Amino acid sequence: MRDVGTLLEALPYIREFHGRTVVIKYGGAAMTDPQLVEEFARDVVLLKYVGMNPVVVHGGGPDITTYMQRLDMPVEFVSGLRVSDSATVEVAKMVLVGKVNKDIVLRLNRHGQTAVGLCGDDGALFSVARQAAPGGEDIGFVGHIEKVDVGVLEHIALDYIPVIASVGADGDGNSYNINADEAAGAIARELNAYKVMFLTDVSGWLRDPADPQSVITSARANEVQDALPTIDGGMRPKLKACLDSIHGGVRAAHIVDGRVPHSLLLELFTRAGSGGTMITPAA
Repeated sequence: MRDVGTLLEALPYIREFHGRTVVIKYGGAAMTDPQLVEEFARDVVLLKYVGMNPVVVHGGGPDITTYMQRLDMPVEFVSGLRVSDSATVEVAKMVLVGKVNKDIVLRLNRHGQTAVGLCGDDGALFSVARQAAPGGEDIGFVGHIEKVDVGVLEHIALDYIPVIASVGADGDGNSYNINADEAAGAIARELNAYKVMFLTDVSGWLRDPADPQSVITSARANEVQDALPTIDGGMRPKLKACLDSIHGGVRAAHIVDGRVPHSLLLELFTRAGSGGTMITPAA
């Protein structure tokens, strides 16, 4: 009966989300813990089977760092963004497109839904320009997405699960490393997604970064905008991407603890959610 109750609780959410697009930024422990990796793939496949249109956007920071260290390359971050010279971008592109992306595609295929791997170069998906860190520092070939051409995604998502690596190029053919949170927010905005989900390694947006129990469970976009100048590190690009998607018409953005098994399903299909942070438009 407990299992029946769970299914009945999920029913109104499944009905509400049927036919809707949900963009999922896949990252953190959910990409590295073997059990969580398999559970994530099953959860995304389930979303497709119940009539949703999941779109997966991923980074792969730990893998990029591992390969850079093997090659004795310096690893540096500014305001949560990786400092990227041309050699760093070359490694990032090989790791994200050639390894991480294909690993995700293979797992989704194996669990029963066919997936297609893409990056910002495919179908001219991303138009990219060079950006500086929030403090004005030059961080190299780190790209800001100026435009997302979602035509290729709309065609693929009819029958497949798109899996997008966060790299792209400018009009001159220069390759750029792109923050995966920014990419997910931009894609959600241009697809007019119903929701965007950011899987991370903390329990949500914390009022006090030193206190994991201080989760802000819900916030309006204007509250996030006011707080953004005081936030640094990896949470800043996530919150900025949440704002970008909300301002573009996405109904809600969720920061979810990817260390919790099935946190994606819990956040979408239960009243209690997964305990993360939900950001909605200003009142």
